Amino acid sequence: MATVVEMKPQAGEIPTAEELVERARAMIPTLKSRARQCTKDYNVSEQTIAEMKAAGFFRILQPKRWGGYEMHPNTFFDVQRLLAEGCMSTGWMYGVVGCHPYELALFHDQAQAEVWGSDSSTLVSSTYQPVGKVEHTDGGFYLSGRWGFSTGSTHCQWVLLGAMVPPKNEGDAPDMRTFLLPRSDYQIIEGTWDTFGLQGTGSFDIVVDRVFVPEYRTHRSVDGFLCNNPGQAENTGPLYTLPWAQVFVRSVSTAAFGGARAAVNAAITIMNDRVSTNTGKASKADPMLHAAISKAYAQILEMELTLKTTFNELMDFAEKGEPIPMEKRALFAYNSSTVVRRLADLIDDIVQLLGGRAVYMSSEIIQPWLDIHAGRAHVANDPANRTADVLGTMQGQPPAFTFL
Repeated sequence: MATVVEMKPQAGEIPTAEELVERARAMIPTLKSRARQCTKDYNVSEQTIAEMKAAGFFRILQPKRWGGYEMHPNTFFDVQRLLAEGCMSTGWMYGVVGCHPYELALFHDQAQAEVWGSDSSTLVSSTYQPVGKVEHTDGGFYLSGRWGFSTGSTHCQWVLLGAMVPPKNEGDAPDMRTFLLPRSDYQIIEGTWDTFGLQGTGSFDIVVDRVFVPEYRTHRSVDGFLCNNPGQAENTGPLYTLPWAQVFVRSVSTAAFGGARAAVNAAITIMNDRVSTNTGKASKADPMLHAAISKAYAQILEMELTLKTTFNELMDFAEKGEPIPMEKRALFAYNSSTVVRRLADLIDDIVQLLGGRAVYMSSEIIQPWLDIHAGRAHVANDPANRTADVLGTMQGQPPAFTFL
């Protein structure tokens, strides 16, 4: 393997968290103007990807030794929320692709060098569905299969794929892993992403025809759960001691905050202009609409504050070098799983009070409303998967669902 040079940035090259957040805020009008085309194209534009790269957004969770910023996760999620306010598909895509530098930092260093050694701006997509067929072989595995939902895949040169590794010995449990493959080893099947919401995420299918994946390009789920990952040998900062699942689950719920804020802003605009053609009454005098918008506004802020508090607490444990209590991990994962469904209910209450103005696809509230509902389908956004472990860990029982 060729020698690689780690891309350690100079201190002055790293923007502040405030600068990154303001760059994201400044992109809202541009993303809003591109949102309809993003939906029609079923993908985020190359121009938008280039602008997000130039802004440094994909480096927020990347190790400094590879040219990243290695920042507090709240900066990452603040950026995601703002991008999603302009276009929820773009915010969703950013959340998924933008959190992968974190997981890659947990892989063996040789895998990191293969992805970032010649170009530290290389992006990675994923689909963690455990549907791949795995065969043991010397030095690694053969992987085959077809996966759905690989968000942002056309913009990426590598992919992370989920699969269950069969046990070598009879009676042993299978081993859930993520496999890292270069673009030459898989096919992206465009045209497979035809949905009612989040159309612009470009979440196409991935096909792999029995390719070799070396052991070092796999990440064991149990290592992520135990916070004992190969990459921590080189990436020694407190950030990389967090449970991987805590970062990922929030990456697929946080875009909904931006979508919900966009929907609330659209509702206020409609409210101020709309007069019912049937009753002659102005929506700005409708107390039920006022109540629905106020409730949404307050609860969005409440959930956003919970997100910030969660990662402040997680990072406090990490910086002290203390293990995170399992009951907190279970509760934090549960909190994340409730976000999209709660937001969908709040925006539902608003939409039904806007009459015919909320029927047309040209209405600015419709796309974020549809996007939020589409986001509910992600397995990480189903609270039913989390409730048993919230109660169980409170009573000292080990979790049944260890992706937390």
